[in-house]
Amino acid sequence: MSEPQNAHITIITGMSGAGRSTAAHALEDRGWRVIDNLPPQLLPSLVALATYPGSTMNRLAIVVDVRGGVDFSTVATEVEAIRSRVPLRLVFLDATDAALIRRFESVRRPHPLQGRGTILDGIAAERLALAAVREHADVVLDTTDLNIHQLTTLVHETFREDSIPDLTLVIESFGFKNGMPLDADFVADARFLPNPFWSEHLRHETGLNPEVQAFVLGQPDVEQFLAGLVTMLTPVLRGYTRENKRHSTIAVGCTGGKHRSVSIVEELARRLSTVPGVAVTIKHRDLGRE
Repeated sequence: MSEPQNAHITIITGMSGAGRSTAAHALEDRGWRVIDNLPPQLLPSLVALATYPGSTMNRLAIVVDVRGGVDFSTVATEVEAIRSRVPLRLVFLDATDAALIRRFESVRRPHPLQGRGTILDGIAAERLALAAVREHADVVLDTTDLNIHQLTTLVHETFREDSIPDLTLVIESFGFKNGMPLDADFVADARFLPNPFWSEHLRHETGLNPEVQAFVLGQPDVEQFLAGLVTMLTPVLRGYTRENKRHSTIAVGCTGGKHRSVSIVEELARRLSTVPGVAVTIKHRDLGRE
């Protein structure tokens, strides 16, 4: 069976309390298919499924840990066997004993391997169990001094790929008479512009029509309005990326959501699509609504 060349497998493992789940969530935000807490015995079967011709799991992240009681020296051997067939990256998350103890004590949960012993006993047993697989890691992330947000940023930087946007931006038109979108991060008002509805030959068209767009975008102050929006939003979008906010919605409204807001959204989307790392999606909420 031939393996698809675009399949990428990432295995996330490491010490309990070092941030495996946070790393998994960060990859999920970047468009990876994430499977958490997979019994290591199922690794070969899952990789075979992901690499089967026609599979849509071209970016698959698998989180494995010691809770299954598996000999991780065999996991290391399996990792190398997978690596010989498909691109694979093994990420190992680690932290000092002191940091791990603090984290377990803060959530008041026992270490999965401590049994009747102490948290430190569990950490020592886990380090021994994971020693073989750690030697095969492509990336070791020390999370000792990182909070959740800093670890998320580190994972994003480690897995930065040109084909995956840093921020997915929805630019949405709407009509105020039908209510504002509840999920909008920013709302702009296009009702300061003359309404094409009052033009007999434009009334039954929409802002997708070139004539309507020419009418709206040709009005006084439109260029200043659009340029101001782009100037305001550009540093905000950069800040969203730094703070790991990966999805945002910008809404532009007019009375009915058919003409002015649609035209403005189309032009605003064109301009913001040039911002590096931003993928723009257009949504016209009230087109087609009576």
